[in-house]
Amino acid sequence: MIGDAVRTWKLAAAWGLIPVAFVLASACSGSPSSQPAPEAAVAVSGAAASPATMKVVALGDSLTAGFGLDPGEAYPARLESRLRAAGFPVEVVNAGVSGDTTAGGLRRVDWAIDDRVRVMVVALGGNDGLRGLPVAEMRRNLAGIIERAQARHVTVILAGMEAPPNLGPEYTGAFRQVYRDLAAQYRVAFLPFLLSGIAGDPALNQQDGIHPNAAGARKVADLLWPYVETAVRALVIR
Repeated sequence: MIGDAVRTWKLAAAWGLIPVAFVLASACSGSPSSQPAPEAAVAVSGAAASPATMKVVALGDSLTAGFGLDPGEAYPARLESRLRAAGFPVEVVNAGVSGDTTAGGLRRVDWAIDDRVRVMVVALGGNDGLRGLPVAEMRRNLAGIIERAQARHVTVILAGMEAPPNLGPEYTGAFRQVYRDLAAQYRVAFLPFLLSGIAGDPALNQQDGIHPNAAGARKVADLLWPYVETAVRALVIR
């Protein structure tokens, strides 16, 4: 199965990322550090939390877990380091499970949220796409994750993924649209593609061509940073 995954992701890198790159270039040109913080996209719920007790949790799959990396190299650990350097003593919890689908994420979302969690990064769907799972089921699962988090007054940041192009334009288009629709419906901050500028670049990926290396994970953290920093800051200053 890993061989199939490698082939499909290499195809995605070669053909399937052009629409995402176009969306990102059109909507938010420039590097993550030069982009304005996406404050308008973040719907903050509940009471303010003390930064000394606040948690950010990253709910994801192997891309979040840091497959093949030391724990400190995965993007959640890098986000924690940046938050602390910025003066926010926030704990970032890595809730990534290799091989997880959106259904798996839905099953464990309640376990991932405790009373200290105020922000959740949802970075799931890559394995749904690699397996060609029904888009409608993915939509329901992601909606369920967002609803359960918001019911607990947790600010959600949704990270989009791309499906392999060999599944056909109808599937890949519907897959991509799920994230956009959910971000608009639930008014959550939205990063269109978690691996933008990373997928397909040998210098940023491990030998399997799927999982970011340490440099790639650093770039993932760079992409997420404006959204996470905005959400945490909004909670601190309320």
